[in-house]
Amino acid sequence: MVNVLVVDEHTAAAESTVHDLRLQGYDARSVDTGTAALNLHPAADLVLLHLELPDIDGLEVCRTIRSVSDTPIISVTGRDTELDRVLALQAGSDDCVARSCGSREIMARIQAVMRRARPRSAGARTLTVDGLRIDGGSRVVQVRGRTVEVTAKEFDLLYLLASCPATVVSRREIMTNIWESDRVASSRTLDTHVSSLRAKLGSDWIVTVRGVGYRIGRGRPDDAGADRPRPLRQLPEVAPEPPRARSNRTVAM
Repeated sequence: MVNVLVVDEHTAAAESTVHDLRLQGYDARSVDTGTAALNLHPAADLVLLHLELPDIDGLEVCRTIRSVSDTPIISVTGRDTELDRVLALQAGSDDCVARSCGSREIMARIQAVMRRARPRSAGARTLTVDGLRIDGGSRVVQVRGRTVEVTAKEFDLLYLLASCPATVVSRREIMTNIWESDRVASSRTLDTHVSSLRAKLGSDWIVTVRGVGYRIGRGRPDDAGADRPRPLRQLPEVAPEPPRARSNRTVAM
């Protein structure tokens, strides 16, 4: 299921858009500030960003998201002018529409952007690790037959780890492949996605290898150097020394 974050200061309009998106099968939520958008965009598969915001300029929000993520962004501008569209595209938007356009056009543009962002590969493999099944074609994740809803980035991260189940994948490699960046902000985004996947799949499906990265597979946390306290070292028992016999000799004075 595609997760859409709607960013719009007009609450009524945002709620209407969220309602329409949910009717079309999307998982949608809304926020009314640029600050909230910057905090929540890592969990979204697509951001529908209205450029008129009360706290941060919408173009700056777009540039900030794009600097750390390739999450698709559709900008919505109040003025249907060429300059507004050009500025939005230059800021990193994948598409730009006028606020006056209808909901059907918005839905069609979302579908078009997601097709470009997530093209399906005919040769995508289905990966299985223990009871975890990851279908590269349908992008469906199952744990012991139970379907787990994940975002696009969560799926890409899980698929990358499962593609090499016996290998530790470094943080830099993950960020380069999934987010096309090795910036510190992307590193924090990676931590957020790993935490979210653990909450959905179970805490032991993604194992941390301290100072290196992550690997897939069920295993003891201390196999990977996690923060489990080590047992105290047991010292060998020492037999008590037998008491010494008292001497009967008399000391000469």
